[in-house]
Amino acid sequence: MVDLEWSEPLDSGGRSDLYYEVQCSECVNGAPCIPCSDLSFEPSRSQKLTERKVRVLGLRPRVTYTFRVLALNGVSERSGATAVGEELNVTTDRDLPLPVSRIHQVAVSESTLTIRWTPPTPPQSPNRGNILDYEVKYFEKDHEKPLTMFLKTPGNEGRLVGLQTGTAYVVQVRARTEAGYGAFSGETYFQTLPYGPEKAQPQVELIAGTAGVGAILVLVVIIIAVVCVRKHGSHKEAEYCDKPGQYLIGHNTKLYIDPFTYEDPNEAVREFAKEIDVSYVKIEEVIGAGEFGEVCRGRLKVPGKKENYVAIKTLKGGYTERQRREFLSEASIMGQFHHPNIIHLEGVITNNCPVMIITEYMENGALDSFLRTNDGQFTPIQLVGMLRGIASGMRYLAEMNYVHRDLAARNILVNSNLVCKVSDFGLSRFLQEGSTDPTYTSCLGGKIPIRWTAPEAIAFRKFTSASDVWGYGIVMWEVMSFGERPYWDMSNQDVINAIEQDYRLPAPPDCPSALHQLMLDCWQRDRAARPRFAEIVSALDKLIRNPASLKITAREQPGLSQQPLLDQRTPHYSSFATVSDWLHAIKMGRYEEGFRNAGFTTFSRVRQITAEDLLRMGITLAGHQKKILSSLQQIIPSDKLSIGSAPCY
Repeated sequence: MVDLEWSEPLDSGGRSDLYYEVQCSECVNGAPCIPCSDLSFEPSRSQKLTERKVRVLGLRPRVTYTFRVLALNGVSERSGATAVGEELNVTTDRDLPLPVSRIHQVAVSESTLTIRWTPPTPPQSPNRGNILDYEVKYFEKDHEKPLTMFLKTPGNEGRLVGLQTGTAYVVQVRARTEAGYGAFSGETYFQTLPYGPEKAQPQVELIAGTAGVGAILVLVVIIIAVVCVRKHGSHKEAEYCDKPGQYLIGHNTKLYIDPFTYEDPNEAVREFAKEIDVSYVKIEEVIGAGEFGEVCRGRLKVPGKKENYVAIKTLKGGYTERQRREFLSEASIMGQFHHPNIIHLEGVITNNCPVMIITEYMENGALDSFLRTNDGQFTPIQLVGMLRGIASGMRYLAEMNYVHRDLAARNILVNSNLVCKVSDFGLSRFLQEGSTDPTYTSCLGGKIPIRWTAPEAIAFRKFTSASDVWGYGIVMWEVMSFGERPYWDMSNQDVINAIEQDYRLPAPPDCPSALHQLMLDCWQRDRAARPRFAEIVSALDKLIRNPASLKITAREQPGLSQQPLLDQRTPHYSSFATVSDWLHAIKMGRYEEGFRNAGFTTFSRVRQITAEDLLRMGITLAGHQKKILSSLQQIIPSDKLSIGSAPCY
């Protein structure tokens, strides 16, 4: 069906007896267009339309319809002139199957159910597509948190096995064509048989017999745990197992399940992501571009719930089935997480075009750009609060044995209350065209964001929670420098070489020494020596409870040489002939006139500069000018510049 609406004509001809006529033609597969047939109109076309809207029913799939609306009055037929109208082309998509009906029980036992159902209305034309298969969804009726299970079957009959004895189950069925799945049928209830008195003894024997099997399964689980867990010193660290089917063993916690271990990845989407009716979503504006399509802001209004803003990721047209799986894999991952510092998945839309992923809307966007926009506007305690939230979210992911692999400020989102939430859970990461995020292609293939990645992950593809901790240390540096680019404009290879020589990022200006020390702990070469996220959260909590500790600013740490990093970024002043050349080399050319007017025209005079001199010339720590002070430290003692004192900031 399609609803057509139109506006009044600009000129009614000076008459009040205005009415409308809707004409229709259809075009199929490039054949000549013909008048529409077998369509019904509400109101009917047999009467004069006075309202400016009509509903057309009976449209067929994959057909282009051309509707022409004419404005007429009582003298239109006598004027001899061609009636004026507007045309609109409507192309229908492939047809989804109708819901199945009349699900009934064929056979039942203590642990099985055999059901059968009436197939949907048969296709009325070849274009509608045949039923490919059916999907049965079933779960325990009165269970507080039922486990939803699925069964695929090629025909209109299915056998559910492994059920609980004497238990009621809710069963729903839907059909699939080339266009996708139709809607699930209504809920139908069935119950397995209870054990009779004569079955009691076999039940006891079954329990005794399965005890031995259970012991064997426990041994298998332990073996898997040994395969996936390595010891490093006194720590046991869960590692990411890349082989399908290998799941990590946790302690008293829910485990993350890789959606790509499912034989049918679509099953993971159905299990972990809620399908949302497309009519509940209204897209308002495009706010960005993602790897697979546009990112939009919109509203979600589910019946019975309050309307709220949401972020909508769309899958652009012309996608392959593999791209669709990769796009939806993020929803399969995100849907497994429930934590206040992890972006919340509202659901997915897979039965319509475009395919969409719906998440909560974060008003302040990505953390890196948010900090750059608000440079210097937050106190150290506020920044530590943001870092604490990120660490809390990462602690939760580590407990679920999920390894993020791309923890960076650009992948942290911020809401209106300054709550930071970890996002971007796509397993397949590609370098987008025109991206400014440099990556390095390892010998094993794939793109790695070098500036945020631990050395063992770059060299050996060894991604663990410990490598996420390294990335978290870089995020800390980004936050405390208000979105500065890690390692500035050094090349990827320069960064790799510097890290190998044990060089680490220096403390950002005005960074509390305790925070820089925590960064250095995260950047330990030995991954077993790095703190775990639970320890990081505890350390940040102590700083929050003792704000005075944040007033002690960082100094250069003993045993770590950070000056070579600055040397690679900015040559020493002695290599320049004039102060002007030096200023331009450190991107400070805009202050050349100020230096000249203040009399700082030789390096001997520049060596005598003070913080008050800089302030009088308008040089503050806003934005990129923080790098200026770092450069000045090459030729001026830090105590003379008074780095960290109020006048400079």
